[in-house]
Amino acid sequence: MKRNAEVGLFTKPSILISCFRVFTIIIKKTNLVYRDQILGKVTMEVLDRISKLLIRLLTLLGGFFLVGMIVLTCANILFRLVWVPIRGTFELMGFFGAIVTAFALGHTQMRRGHISVDILTNSFPKKPRKVINAINHTICFFFFSVAAWQIAIKATTLMNTGEVTETLRIIYYPFTYGVAFGCAVLALVLFTDLIRSFLPEKEGQS
Repeated sequence: MKRNAEVGLFTKPSILISCFRVFTIIIKKTNLVYRDQILGKVTMEVLDRISKLLIRLLTLLGGFFLVGMIVLTCANILFRLVWVPIRGTFELMGFFGAIVTAFALGHTQMRRGHISVDILTNSFPKKPRKVINAINHTICFFFFSVAAWQIAIKATTLMNTGEVTETLRIIYYPFTYGVAFGCAVLALVLFTDLIRSFLPEKEGQS
């Protein structure tokens, strides 16, 4: 009887200690998960704000260049009818068109305006679709990151060589850097979409 009493006295505290340890581990894991969720949410908010700020800037600048293209086209048609065409229109339209296209890439991606063939993936369950989207965003992110890097290298080369256009003698490299920056912003938006695909739905939504 005495031995049973001693065993009972030592068994109950050991059970309580074990339960306390298990409870402590659960609390720590819960705190880690909660901390990771908060960190992911904060990261998404920061990336979203930076992306939206850059996209607004590029959209505004791209709009000015687009208006310039419209005015230049109309003026060139008018002057061609009454006098002579505007000198260097072809060069200016090429530069302006490149800037408008590059600056619209990030905005179009954020609005999900790029063409995508999803007739097959739409029939997949939710999880495989998320995996496919994550793979797609990863590939596109690396592609446009490399594109921005290589175009920037090309712009640096053009700046060092001082290459200009044939008619108006306009330097190439500012517009080339602009195209590189547009690709870099698109890569940032794709990276944001990639991070969002790993978050729960409520936190992943912008």
